[in-house]
Amino acid sequence: MFFKGSRYAKVLEHQFTDASGRSIVYKRVRFTPRTEARRGHRVNQGERLDHLAHRYYRDAERFWRICDANDALWPDDLTAVPGALVGIPAAED
Repeated sequence: MFFKGSRYAKVLEHQFTDASGRSIVYKRVRFTPRTEARRGHRVNQGERLDHLAHRYYRDAERFWRICDANDALWPDDLTAVPGALVGIPAAED
């Protein structure tokens, strides 16, 4: 259902059967794991989180690792202010 490397790939699935007998499979809640930043990055004008993920991980879709390390609910908030310091965690735990 999710691509390999997705933040939801390891989240357990659950199944619900509705009144008509239809089975609905869904992911349980993903709790944000404690993710330590190992370095910092000063945001430049026009940078986006996918740019940072590509620079540090060579994979733009791993932007969520940076979100987790910075407790960010809205990814764009991390790069909204040029000069802000964003924590960069390791690519894997």
